Amino acid sequence: MDSSTRPVGLAVIGAGYWGPNLVRNAQATEGVRLRYLCDLDAERARRVLGGYSTVAVSDSLDAVLADPEVDAVAIATPAATHLPVALAALEAGKHVLVEKPLAATYAEGAALVRAAEERGLTLMLDHTYCYTPAVAHLRELVRSGGVGDVQYLDSVRINLGLVQPDVDVLWDLAPHDLSIFLSILPDGVRPLAVAAHGSDPIGAGRACVAHLTIQLTGGAMAHVHVNWLSPTKIRTMVIGGSARTVVWDDLNPTQRLSVYDRGVDRAAADELAEGERRQAIISYRTGDMVAPALPEREALRAVMAEFRDAITERRAPLTDGRSGLRVLAILEAASASLAQGGVFLPVLGDESGEADLAAGDHAEGALL
Repeated sequence: MDSSTRPVGLAVIGAGYWGPNLVRNAQATEGVRLRYLCDLDAERARRVLGGYSTVAVSDSLDAVLADPEVDAVAIATPAATHLPVALAALEAGKHVLVEKPLAATYAEGAALVRAAEERGLTLMLDHTYCYTPAVAHLRELVRSGGVGDVQYLDSVRINLGLVQPDVDVLWDLAPHDLSIFLSILPDGVRPLAVAAHGSDPIGAGRACVAHLTIQLTGGAMAHVHVNWLSPTKIRTMVIGGSARTVVWDDLNPTQRLSVYDRGVDRAAADELAEGERRQAIISYRTGDMVAPALPEREALRAVMAEFRDAITERRAPLTDGRSGLRVLAILEAASASLAQGGVFLPVLGDESGEADLAAGDHAEGALL
């Protein structure tokens, strides 16, 4: 593909819940030309496109991948199909954008990362929240040291949601929070161990309410509460640091972020007079709250632009295959912990590159 003369030719695979959003944003992104919408139900795909669309409809993945005008695919199919669909695309020389999670298992995700890297192709995760203005601001604030040392992260993602037939609430909702954590944490701060607790009060056959606790390097801790059964929708995240604390309320468009110069300080031991009570070590700091002004834009449009740029500039995207693999590592450890009564289990893989991929060959055995 000569990126200087023509746009990236894209095929969207899957016309179900998320596919129409990909279609709409692909058509609105400069430098991307949507060529196909592919779905086993061709009539459904036609309904998504409308009667006047020039985008081709196909019910054959093989036919779409054989078209030299298709440079890349965006996959919006169930997680269990991500491996065969994405692998077929990579083997056909196509760049791949895939809906979360990367694959159904860590081993499958590692296979996709390896296939993309061996062929020099872009493999990108549609971790949409990472492309919101709020998370972009959080990333800059946390990684620049604006909150000081990260002490804790706490996220709540609950609503009266659709009980999925193939995954539990952890695999359905927690990837959003985990991808945000991994995106904003400073270099050198990573997950070490995970404990998960869940319940199935409605007899769905899988956890519908779950709590996930993650031990991080440096003694910090992250916590995620996900829930399909809450009549109230809540989307909040708190990032506590030694200097500032940030509260993100994604459902408050007028003030999504609040940055508090408030917290707890501990006096150094040599500053204390001999015999002072231990309670005197702790002091409370009360300062201002600042609400940063954030632009409003559709995050999925930024996802499409990043996918295009990663392809044309031949660079790794912000949410590349390895970031998706790290989310899978946490999810698999969480599932194993849930099955073993909530014990802490180590997170597979590390940040050293090849170790992530080599670990994929024995992922399941390491966690069971």
